[in-house]
Amino acid sequence: MSRRDILEYPDPRLRLEASPVTVFDTGLSELVDDLLETLQATKAVALSAPQVDDARAVLVMNPDQGWAPHVYVNPEILSKSAWGLVEESCLSLPGVVGNVVRATELRVRAQDRDGQSFERDLSGLAAVCLQHEIDHLVGKLFVDRMTVFQKLRFHAFAGKRARRRSRAA
Repeated sequence: MSRRDILEYPDPRLRLEASPVTVFDTGLSELVDDLLETLQATKAVALSAPQVDDARAVLVMNPDQGWAPHVYVNPEILSKSAWGLVEESCLSLPGVVGNVVRATELRVRAQDRDGQSFERDLSGLAAVCLQHEIDHLVGKLFVDRMTVFQKLRFHAFAGKRARRRSRAA
């Protein structure tokens, strides 16, 4: 197991669509272990493989922070309900917080690290996190779901951060 570096906006690899997992081998198991270690080290709630520059459709979540994380391979949302405005942030967008509309209840189908299929009902934070991470699997960031005004503020923030980085280099 090893902790992986997290890609940060505006890295173009964050916009790539992940590929479905078809081989459930030690390579996949190593990716899952690395994602779990990285998640634990960052004290975040969820993390997807594309955020660590791996193009497989895999994500891990620990929404209750009790270290009983969930692994989702090839996740697919079957149904959504109970829509609400939720506050989100992202390891790939440090310092950015915004409100987006998400379902707070959903049903998901996925596979575990061994390829076994399962279905699960999620609500609250777990439902929101899963949708956020599935967005990463299709090359979408939560800022893409923000209002026009919020997007303008985000791009101004991102531009200032880029200018600071270029001056420091």
